[in-house]
Amino acid sequence: MEAGFLLSLAAEVAGEHRAGDVLQGIVRGLTAQPGAALARIWLVAPGDLCNQGCPMRAQCPDQSECLHLVASAGISKDGKENWSSTQGDFRRVPRRHLKVGVVGTTGESILLQDLTQGNPWIARPEWVKREAIRSFVGHPLVSRGKILGVLGIFSRERFSEQDTVWLRMFADQAAVAISNAQAFEALEHAQAAQEQHAQELRQVIDLAPLHMFIWEADANVYYGNRTAHEYFGPLPPRPPMEFLDLVTHPEDLEPLKNGIKAAMALGEAFEMETRMRRHDGEYRWFLYQLNPLRDEQGRAIRWCGTRIDIDDQKRARDQTQRENLVLREEVDTASMFEEILGTSPALQAVLTRVSKVAPSDSTVLVTGETGTGKELIARAIHRRSPRASRAFVSVNCAATPRDLIASELFGHEKGAFTGALQRRLGRFELAEGGTIFLDEIGELTAETQVALLRVLQEREFDRVGGSGPIRADVRVIAATHRDLLAAVAAGTFRSDLFYRINVFPVEVPPLRQRKEDILLLVEYFINRYASKAGKKIASMDKKSLAHLQSYSWPGNIRELQNVIERSVILCDSDQFTIDESWLSVKHSLTRPLHEDLVAQEIERIEAALAETRGRVSGPSGAAAKLGLPPSTLDSKIKSLRIDKRQFQTR
Repeated sequence: MEAGFLLSLAAEVAGEHRAGDVLQGIVRGLTAQPGAALARIWLVAPGDLCNQGCPMRAQCPDQSECLHLVASAGISKDGKENWSSTQGDFRRVPRRHLKVGVVGTTGESILLQDLTQGNPWIARPEWVKREAIRSFVGHPLVSRGKILGVLGIFSRERFSEQDTVWLRMFADQAAVAISNAQAFEALEHAQAAQEQHAQELRQVIDLAPLHMFIWEADANVYYGNRTAHEYFGPLPPRPPMEFLDLVTHPEDLEPLKNGIKAAMALGEAFEMETRMRRHDGEYRWFLYQLNPLRDEQGRAIRWCGTRIDIDDQKRARDQTQRENLVLREEVDTASMFEEILGTSPALQAVLTRVSKVAPSDSTVLVTGETGTGKELIARAIHRRSPRASRAFVSVNCAATPRDLIASELFGHEKGAFTGALQRRLGRFELAEGGTIFLDEIGELTAETQVALLRVLQEREFDRVGGSGPIRADVRVIAATHRDLLAAVAAGTFRSDLFYRINVFPVEVPPLRQRKEDILLLVEYFINRYASKAGKKIASMDKKSLAHLQSYSWPGNIRELQNVIERSVILCDSDQFTIDESWLSVKHSLTRPLHEDLVAQEIERIEAALAETRGRVSGPSGAAAKLGLPPSTLDSKIKSLRIDKRQFQTR
């Protein structure tokens, strides 16, 4: 074998990209040389014919893999036989068996220089004799340290040692050409399979009733399905972020884009409810979702997005939510609307102010003691306002945990904090277009006060965990039983917020200032609870009525209602009576007025001392809470004989 020819043949097969062409090129090129009788190539592959008549079945114990004859070329001595078939007794050769199996296992070449005298390696000596075969050489085909197979050559001329060296070098180059062609074909097959899969996937995606799209990692459009194209209609091609400018509702655009950018920067999934414009100009609500498609290293190589039309469900859900909330609150309070009954001058003065402020959109601050019916006044303002047909939403700021009040008022996004398993609309959103009543507003945290001030000033707020502002068309009515000016002086309530909510103050008088209304209220509550209990009460004990009218009612109408209900339950005759011991201040009938005032003063000072643990001065001291100079409070403590030390250890 000439070195130049082998180099030329190696270069020729290296240019082929099909493994079959490389294999055939090798064996045909070798047998074209003088003296070469037969050239064959076996490649290592799974034992696929073990149970289908493999001639080497008995010599192959593990049956896992063997050498497969994949290329053959040669011609008989008389020129009548062509040996290009890859079938026959040697189409499969077990590893470690025969000369080919040994070469394919050990990676060592075998050279049989003279076969005229016979050789144990030869399986068909009669064929060797008939075809005048003189030599055989078998070389392993090795690429990147892996044995791919065996190249075997039978020659009618004697191989020299140098021939063997040149053939071994050729075998190494041939192995590289075979490996490269196999890799190229595998890549082509993978690409074809991927394209076929992608085409099938597009067909499936096009049939999906929701919008689907795929972006490249750099946010260039890769594919969008037919449903999306039909919804938006013909639009000029744009990068995704510019496309959003064309189709997203202006109020949702910035939150959507900011959310997408943040998610892509972090490589995390994103979800948001947003409105998108149809080709006819109508906006509909969609659940916009974007999820990363990752490679084996976890890197986001593409982004898969969906837009699910939730317009009908969202509008129905929001409407049902509002209606349920309003209905629930109406049911809870319907039984107390009658408490606004009364003809006393004090109450009529309040109702006059209500009638004047109701038609406006001004913020109202309702003050008064606990149980005086501040929420009823707020509802009366709402019912007489242009917003009467919309929701009235009530929030008790004192009854809501301090760490959840912001979520209660403004809502939260899914995952905003531990336990936030889904998006929740806040009370401001539920009250959109209507009125929100903030009871006990003096209990708001400093952070929530800032957020509420923003709503009053700018008419917008953010959900907890949200990425953009939400507009608010809501009338605010606030209420408190606390002295907010004292809280402002103490630094626990913002002065700017106080002046924002105190646009139109309404003070609800306590029941002790509405003595003229007690009889009317008592008669109403008797009739109401007697009807519920199935009892008939025809008259009222005069002494009991006198007690009810002279009692100071520190719990106001709520306390009166409870006393009447309890009395009706226990009443065994047709005459209404009460047990005098139920009235919490037994001596209220005879005690002078100045004693009542002193008792109230002591009660307020002791409550402030208890809250501050006996501290009088300082921003968080009792004096600041009561709106008094520390020296004045110290004098009162001494004159009223209050022991402030008892509060220091609580």
